[in-house]
Amino acid sequence: MTYRTVTLRSLAAVSALALSLTALATLCVALRIEMADTLVYRAEGAAVVGGTDLYGFTVTEWQLPATYPPFAAILFVPTTWLPVAALKVVFVAGNAALLALFVRLSWRFAGLPAGPVPLLVAVAAGLWLEPVFQTVVFGQINLALACLILWDLSRPEHALGKGFALGIAAGIKLTPAVFIVYLLVTGRVRSGLTAIASLTGTVLLGMLVLPQASTEFWTSRVFDTGRVGKTWVVDNQSLRGLLARVLHTPEPGTVWVVAAALTAAAGLWLARRAVVRCGLETWGVLITALTALLVSPISWSHHWVWCVPLLAVLIAEGRLRTAAAVGVVWTARSFWAVPHEGELDLQLPWWQQPLASPYPLFTLGLLAFATWRTAPARAGAALPAPRPEAGLSTPAGTG
Repeated sequence: MTYRTVTLRSLAAVSALALSLTALATLCVALRIEMADTLVYRAEGAAVVGGTDLYGFTVTEWQLPATYPPFAAILFVPTTWLPVAALKVVFVAGNAALLALFVRLSWRFAGLPAGPVPLLVAVAAGLWLEPVFQTVVFGQINLALACLILWDLSRPEHALGKGFALGIAAGIKLTPAVFIVYLLVTGRVRSGLTAIASLTGTVLLGMLVLPQASTEFWTSRVFDTGRVGKTWVVDNQSLRGLLARVLHTPEPGTVWVVAAALTAAAGLWLARRAVVRCGLETWGVLITALTALLVSPISWSHHWVWCVPLLAVLIAEGRLRTAAAVGVVWTARSFWAVPHEGELDLQLPWWQQPLASPYPLFTLGLLAFATWRTAPARAGAALPAPRPEAGLSTPAGTG
């Protein structure tokens, strides 16, 4: 009888995943999804192969340029080996597989039992979280970077080469470098220095293979945030985007600089407290990820795939109502419901502002919750620690 029940649940979970994948594939074909970011990556790889100007082209109707460091362009060379149609299929299938890996890593990170049924159901549902869905339809690499980071940070403190994968992720896209700061401020100097060495290696490789493009990127392009896109559009769910829309100005200037600096300092302090004083590695990593997304000049909605491990941690702690709220916020797509053609993003009335900026607003609330959660008195009453196989540990001498 028990065998039959388990089999039926497994079949139901597999069916749910198959249905979810089929629906996603059908939607991509029916809407003829362009997968614009995949085309940018392919163009970057082609620029490396052809020896053309890496930062001089634009592709698709949105005139998208290359914005990543030269090292990333080198990694994109294999995208030129396939026809565009085949490449799109590979990216869709690859991102679905990466989501499964990310869910598995998140489950282990949170200390949840890793049975096949809940994992399959989580992947089936996770495909429809807005950041994950957008990552798939844009053909983005957010899940790949998140897997590298979470795998590396979840390893035991003295694991060989811990920090190396994090440095590689930062070399592909600079934002993950905030996790290097996180390692250093929480006392993991060895891992932090390994990550810095790894990141430095990516920069040197880029200079060796693409010296002109490297000089251009590291002396000018890296500072040109406007090249990435308009910061005030609703797609940008960072603190800067929120302030631009609230203040009805395309450039919030000093207000944003001060707010971002205070948020970054507070976030890193809170992450350090979570780990060093409370032994809550899970919250240390999550706080760092959420802080990075808040203070980055541009955090497109598909960058927020860190909602996946956030959900896992909340579920593991038994905070099901908060987890349900997170699921609703990151699935609702409320910012697509407000007027956002042309400069209408800058003309939203006050009552539409929460709909236009759900991720940063909710994240500020989550950081406030994390402040309460990581208070020493609360940490002492924490739920059971992650299972041994999670590979998590706190710095030596921490509580």
